Amino acid sequence: MKKATINLNAIASGIYLIRGKKVMLDRDLTILYGVSTKHLKRQVHRNQNRFPEDFMFELSGEETQKWRYQFGTLNNSGRGRHSKYLPFAFTEHGILMLSSVLNSEKTAQINIAIMRVFLRLREMLMTNSALALRLEKIDRTVPDHGEKIRKIYRIVTKFFRAEKKPKRLIGFHP
Repeated sequence: MKKATINLNAIASGIYLIRGKKVMLDRDLTILYGVSTKHLKRQVHRNQNRFPEDFMFELSGEETQKWRYQFGTLNNSGRGRHSKYLPFAFTEHGILMLSSVLNSEKTAQINIAIMRVFLRLREMLMTNSALALRLEKIDRTVPDHGEKIRKIYRIVTKFFRAEKKPKRLIGFHP
């Protein structure tokens, strides 16, 4: 069996944050899977019970317009340039479910690559959040240390500033 080379960067660039969830849009998935958007949507509609709201949702018209303007994909010239249907957004679990709906070897290989990208994103997020927590902890302790250092400095400078009284000579002095 011939294994296709999959560009993980291309997959990562197709992951968007919509409604606070990391998702991939149907148009990006159809390019990766090598199927038509019509076929993908048909399979999703036939198996709607497998795609609850936390697996897949349809973008609203307003979200679609904002998304198109943001990425500059809107082109008013000519008919058929853009889908008249609202795009589907699939979460990580929805993408996994797509592999069972679109039953092909290529879909399975692509899904493995997509899951690896989501795993890397999750690992990066965990690393960054651990670093952020550590920096916050340091930030909380540094002001405390700063105050202690200032107290020590004041005490030490008191000793240096203290006037040195001339020593009394010991013994008899006429």
